[in-house]
Amino acid sequence: MEYIICLVVYLAIMMGVSFYSKARTKNVNDYALGGRSIPSWMSAFSYGTAYFSAVILIGHAGKNGWTFGLGAFWIVIGNSLLGTYLAWKVLGARTREMTQRLGAATMPQFFGIRYKDPKLKIISSLIIFVFLVPYAASVYKGLGYLFQITFNMNERVIMLIMTVITALYLFTGGFIAASIADFIQGVIMIIGVCLLIYFIVAAPEVNGITHGIEGLKNIDPDLIKPLTKDTALPILSLVIMTSLGTWGLPQMVSKFYTIKSEKSIPTAKIVSTLFAVIITTGAYTMGTMSRLILNNDENKFTVDGKLVYDKIVPMVINQTLPKIVIGILLVVILAASMSTLASIVLASSTTFVMDLVKPITGDKLNDKNTVTLLRICCIVFVAAAYFLATGNSPILSLNSLSWGVVSGCMLAPYLMGLYWKNATKTGVYASIISAIIIMAVGVMKYSINSPMITTVSACAMIIPILVLYVVSLVTRLYEQAHIEYIFNKTENMEADL
Repeated sequence: MEYIICLVVYLAIMMGVSFYSKARTKNVNDYALGGRSIPSWMSAFSYGTAYFSAVILIGHAGKNGWTFGLGAFWIVIGNSLLGTYLAWKVLGARTREMTQRLGAATMPQFFGIRYKDPKLKIISSLIIFVFLVPYAASVYKGLGYLFQITFNMNERVIMLIMTVITALYLFTGGFIAASIADFIQGVIMIIGVCLLIYFIVAAPEVNGITHGIEGLKNIDPDLIKPLTKDTALPILSLVIMTSLGTWGLPQMVSKFYTIKSEKSIPTAKIVSTLFAVIITTGAYTMGTMSRLILNNDENKFTVDGKLVYDKIVPMVINQTLPKIVIGILLVVILAASMSTLASIVLASSTTFVMDLVKPITGDKLNDKNTVTLLRICCIVFVAAAYFLATGNSPILSLNSLSWGVVSGCMLAPYLMGLYWKNATKTGVYASIISAIIIMAVGVMKYSINSPMITTVSACAMIIPILVLYVVSLVTRLYEQAHIEYIFNKTENMEADL
């Protein structure tokens, strides 16, 4: 009963937010970007809730915490410093200023203007719209496992309910609804994760941090080592994929577009970083201590002879937490997942409509019709993600595939496009092709469900940066007038932002 009360209250609040936001959504700019007027705290929470969902709280925390022990806390450091603090520090102000001045509402639009190539806008739009679907599907699967174990319900029914709820509040309110919801959900997440840390550490099987570490050492001394020869590569790959990867994901970058002003960025940077520290610490504390709580028994999450790591966290939650806290945590994970889903769906639908459909239709598609089409695309996207989630791929595999392709293709052109005047169109195409080849070869050689897919994804993010740099050195530069137009104001920006 406690579960139901928590869920009903949460869903009622989200529906209220969606209908409140609908009244404030008057045009495409409001729907897609929130009018570029989102306050710093709201932007900070929006970034954090888009970053962390059931994918980290269930997929990453379960498998990586169980496998690497305390070594998994390198991911906490990476997500907090590289994935959050440095992302705001390096990308925030410059993205906000350049995209507003150049009139770019999406990442593909920025590419089209920065590199003077409409085809690049179309190609990047297609990549984003197609390959963010697996990421959305991974969010569905995380929630499906959690509710299946907690309520003994069919996971497809749970995923379908979530599809309907997410589609409804996106259909009504767009970015404004998502941002307000993110702030509310962020507060819920912080409270819930703090409770989670307390009950996990206080559990009899763990009995405090010191005793818990000693228990891990008794199971396997490697579980308390920061790195070993066997864990160094997979942990480094996870840090790169889950931290640097955010720099090239459109649903994350869009948070920089929409913040109210460049002066708000220092506040958002600190708030986002603190949020990341709290959420990731809670997630990986739970994952690491799962060895003790489940008595180091892999049979508990073995299905048909295969280890299903995605079941670890739901089992730990059910075994350790009081019912009312489980209810709160269910809301936390649901909130985190809906925030991430909303960001993914908005980013994908916006780029599809604004960068693919609207250039074809021209003036025939007015503001009202554009918003309607955006809403329809949101529904189509969440439906596609639902059907993909009904497959058998683990959460981490879907996440790695999506981030590897999307961030691999977008990170180098975006980062170099913001800072390096000598980046060329040929260099950009070469970097995108290299990312696609790396992911394609990796999937064919290892399969999507292989542990190596994370390393492949990390390579698909790093190598294209080098490819873009080298190819740009030997290909034709843009004329000086274009470079001055692109970089005119950014050279005078304050260095401390």
